Amino acid sequence: MPTIAKTKYKVAAVQAAPEFLDLEKGVLKAIKLIEDAAREGASLIAFPEVWLPGYPWWIWLDSPAWGMQFVQRYFENALVVGSEPFERLCAAAARCKIHVVLGFCERDGGTLYLAQAIIDDAGKVIATRRKLKPTHVERAVFGEGDGSDLAVHDSALGRIGALCCAEHIQPLSKYAMYSQHEQIHVAAWPSFSVYRGAAFQLSAAANNAASQVYALEGQCFVLAPCATVSKEMLDMLIDNPAKAPLLLEGGGYAMIYGPDGSPLCEPIPEKEEGLLYADVDLGVIGVAKAAYDPVGHYSRPDVVRLLLNRKPSSCVQGFEQESLPEVLGPSNIDADDESVFDVK
Repeated sequence: MPTIAKTKYKVAAVQAAPEFLDLEKGVLKAIKLIEDAAREGASLIAFPEVWLPGYPWWIWLDSPAWGMQFVQRYFENALVVGSEPFERLCAAAARCKIHVVLGFCERDGGTLYLAQAIIDDAGKVIATRRKLKPTHVERAVFGEGDGSDLAVHDSALGRIGALCCAEHIQPLSKYAMYSQHEQIHVAAWPSFSVYRGAAFQLSAAANNAASQVYALEGQCFVLAPCATVSKEMLDMLIDNPAKAPLLLEGGGYAMIYGPDGSPLCEPIPEKEEGLLYADVDLGVIGVAKAAYDPVGHYSRPDVVRLLLNRKPSSCVQGFEQESLPEVLGPSNIDADDESVFDVK
C-alpha cells in the first residue's frame, strides 16, 4: 500500500447539465469544470452518472420504438476508454494536478456500459468500472459489469471507490465496498427530475438519504455529484404535452457527506450549475469507526458473511487445445480458490 501523500485536502462535486448527446462539447465542458475546481484548490473532482454524453432519459418517457431515434446518436457519442477524447480528459487532470472521477457512457465493441473512471493527478487511469446491474429500464440500453467492478483503489488521496445511482440501494454491493476500507467514495447520480411526485423512491429525498447512509455505514467521505436537466434537453425529449410532467427541468441535488453522515457543504438551487466544495480530513474516519465498523469490530462473521466473486467475467475464454478452461461455469468454480472468491 503506497504512502498517502495527503490526509487533508479539498474536494469538489459537480452539479451541472451535460452537453446532451454531444461528446465533443461535453469533453470541453468537463475540462472547464476540472480547471475551475483546480483553480479553487480542490484535489479531487467528481462527476455525475454518465455525464458524458448524458443520461438516456428517453427510456423513461415512451416506448422502445419511440426511443430508437436516439440510439445511434447515443452510441456514436459514447466514450471509448483510451480514445483521443478520453486521453484529453486524462491530460487535463495532469495539467491541473487534480484527481478526477468521471461518469460516462462507455462504448466497448457493440455494447454500452454505465461507467466510471478514476484518474489521478498525473493523468494516469487508476481504474475504470461498470455499473454491476443497470436499474429498471436502463437494462434496455446498457450491459452489466462484474465482480471486479466492486473495487476500492489506493491513491495519493487515500482509498477511493465509486458506485452509480441505485447501486447505493444494494446492501451486498455496499458491504463489498466497505470491506475494502474505503475512505473516499463517489456516489454518482443522473438528476432527480423524473416522475416527480409520482415515485418517491426516485426522489432527491430518498436517494440523497442513500448517499448519506453510505457515508454513515461505511465511515467514509461521500461525494454525491448530480446532473441537472436543461431546457435544451427538454426541447429534445418532450415532444408532446403529456410527457411534460414526466421529466422536469433541474433536478440537481449534489451534496458531500462526512464519515459520520453529516452534510459538509451547502446545496445550490436545483436548476443552477456549479461546484460544491468540502474539506476532507481522513483522520476523522477513525473517530467515526470507533462507533461503527460493520466490517470490523461491529461485525459477526460467525453469523453472517458475504461471498464475493471478484474475478472478471468474459463471454470468451481462450485456452490451449491440450487443456480445458480453468472455469467453465459456476458449477466448476472452486469455492476454496482465493483468486476467485473473497469471503468477508
